[in-house]
Amino acid sequence: MSTFEACGVHLYYEEHGNGFPLIWSHEFGGNYDSWDPQVSFFSRRYRVITYAARGYPPSDVPEDPAAYSQDQAIEDLRLLMIHLNIPQAHIGGLSMGGNVALNFGLRHPEMARSLIVAACGSGSDNPEQFRSDGARMTEVLMTQGMEPMARDYGHGPTRTQLLRKDPKGFQVFYDGLASHSALGSALTYRGIQMTRPPVYDLVEGMRQLQVPTLVMIGDEDDPCVNPAVFMKRNIPRCGLVVFPRSGHAINLEEPDLFNRTALDFLSEVEEGGWQPR
Repeated sequence: MSTFEACGVHLYYEEHGNGFPLIWSHEFGGNYDSWDPQVSFFSRRYRVITYAARGYPPSDVPEDPAAYSQDQAIEDLRLLMIHLNIPQAHIGGLSMGGNVALNFGLRHPEMARSLIVAACGSGSDNPEQFRSDGARMTEVLMTQGMEPMARDYGHGPTRTQLLRKDPKGFQVFYDGLASHSALGSALTYRGIQMTRPPVYDLVEGMRQLQVPTLVMIGDEDDPCVNPAVFMKRNIPRCGLVVFPRSGHAINLEEPDLFNRTALDFLSEVEEGGWQPR
């Protein structure tokens, strides 16, 4: 099992394929294997790397709440690249992972050849309500475990699209969610989602960002629509793709569309496109 150490925490990762590195960072409700449809597709051309964030087995689950933060998540990605001797990579992520990808690009632009930011920005429109809902959810996690949380979270209004389109794929997602560490999930949500800045607060950094960026959202992923448009308007070298009749987990709902859209973007970046306006 491949692991690396990030500030005393051992994190699991996988590598598949050869070529220029492409790293995917997973969402709160997923894990490294949430990217299986992308690994199978992109490993034909790229060195594809996925990893389990801290709090997500088989990575370690620290018990100290201070071990979980947005800054630490960004640093974990940087340390993974250092461990693998990768000076620069295409960086992609969805939801929590999309937020990590965006902020990694803002903090370490020299290490990002491009950014793919999918389903990013939950909580930006209504941060107080988002934190209030998160406090209730994490209390359930700490007192009742994963099952009731998975039932409610997994059947939320931005998740039913996957169930409608791909019942088997939804069951795989749901079973994975229900198997997560309740402690790791609670501390992740408290330390990252509930404390990270809204996307709108990153505007000054976005306006200076020159890394080619592709933002992707589902049109029924309401919490992420306004933040996606905001990113498009403020990141100079940014494209926006909207998937029709799609919710939050667009890499699972529409894997073929997701993969080919991302491949077109990466190919154009590598051919010298996406220059500053």
